[in-house]
Amino acid sequence: MQTNKEIKIGAILSYIIIVVNMLIGVLYTPILTAQLGQTEYGLYSLVTSVISYLTILDFGFGNAIIIYTTRYRNKNEKEKEQKLHGMFFLIYIIIGIIAGIISFILWLNVDKLFGNTMGVEELNKAKILMGILTLNLVVTFPLSVFTSIITSYEKFVFSKMLNLIRIILNPIIMLILLHFGIKSIGLVILVTVLNIGTLLLNYIYCKTKLKIKLKFGKIDFKLLKEIMAYSVWIFLNSILDKINWSLDQFVLGIYSGSVAVAIYSVASQLNQMFMNFSTAISGVLLPRVTKMESQKASDKEFTDIFIRTGRVQYIVMALIISGFVLFGKEFIEIMWVGPEYSQSYIIACILMIPMTIPLIQNVGLNILQAKNKYKFRVIILILFAFFNVGVSIVLSKLYGGIGAAIGTSISLIGGSIISMNIFYHRKVGINIIEFWKNILKMSVPMLGSIIIAVIVKVYVPIHSISMLLLQIAIYMILYCAVVWKW
Repeated sequence: MQTNKEIKIGAILSYIIIVVNMLIGVLYTPILTAQLGQTEYGLYSLVTSVISYLTILDFGFGNAIIIYTTRYRNKNEKEKEQKLHGMFFLIYIIIGIIAGIISFILWLNVDKLFGNTMGVEELNKAKILMGILTLNLVVTFPLSVFTSIITSYEKFVFSKMLNLIRIILNPIIMLILLHFGIKSIGLVILVTVLNIGTLLLNYIYCKTKLKIKLKFGKIDFKLLKEIMAYSVWIFLNSILDKINWSLDQFVLGIYSGSVAVAIYSVASQLNQMFMNFSTAISGVLLPRVTKMESQKASDKEFTDIFIRTGRVQYIVMALIISGFVLFGKEFIEIMWVGPEYSQSYIIACILMIPMTIPLIQNVGLNILQAKNKYKFRVIILILFAFFNVGVSIVLSKLYGGIGAAIGTSISLIGGSIISMNIFYHRKVGINIIEFWKNILKMSVPMLGSIIIAVIVKVYVPIHSISMLLLQIAIYMILYCAVVWKW
């Protein structure tokens, strides 16, 4: 009974965290970009992006700890659980050391990587930022064991509340620091302190409340091999995410400089908000889909839930993406970060428009997991991710941030849209043709509301925040009326 309560409250807190993160992104980012300036904000975004690549060294072990801890708890095998935690604590210490060595090598080569696009002062600051974030990463790895343990014990209220408090505290303290003229270095120190502080509180909670003990000894390589077989696909998926959503900033840092990174980072943040919103809608369906698979549901039943969920998601995501295409440029320039980031609108559109399709098909990922057919998706997306690397480098040299975004979008269309729709239809048994018939039928009346909004914009140009908000409100009412009617 207590566990059900934890799950319910934890789920509610998860949605609150998504909303708070979006609000902070909208309200806080323009202040941060204005206070830091375009160059330093780009530098800050670039270094955090580079260091974030090393988080893939987790190898997907975090999820494995949760799975195996739960398994041992259900069987009341306390000693095996303690040995598991002790083994991964040691493994994560080793991973942390490896991450530190890789970061040090990157630190030594900052001049070679970014020397063509940055001055001496920027390079020195980049080294300081990288050093602080490396410390953060090295400490994070071993302490993250306790975060996974808390999740496996289903103590969602504590973990989600702690995360929510950290998310809220971060911008508040940052604004105070910015007020006193403390810029990117101070901000990175704050992020490190809050992160390590959160991890230490997780450790204290595990020791005092959950009575967790770590038992050290020889590493059980048989168990580790078994865990690796499970976690390898999660690890590969993490690599994909980093390549697809962090690569462009790294490439731009090498070939275009910190200003281009800053502009791209704003677009990337908008794209991330867009994706998070879709995940919040589809994330609750995995248990239901898993139950359907265990009850041997037919292909038609899976197609029905795929189409029904896709229709609901399309209503929401189409409102967001059409609204952004209509009003995003004015939102960025007038209301959010300023006209110097106008190119962020084009980049965001290039990323978000094709991303809409896999987002309204998110329930398909749940079906793949339930049917144990996730492997194909990872393999396909790996191939397109490497294609993305080559194309993005070439196009970013020619067209800067816009070129990098085009490379990512081409990869997205080939992998997540064309290949996955064929796979869903031929191998998973979902009637994709019927799905697209439904989506096209819905699109016709929606297109009418978009045309009306464009005509209004032409005759009543937007030059102020009040006019922008008024036209957004009118469009939302018109869109909702059309959806309700048809």
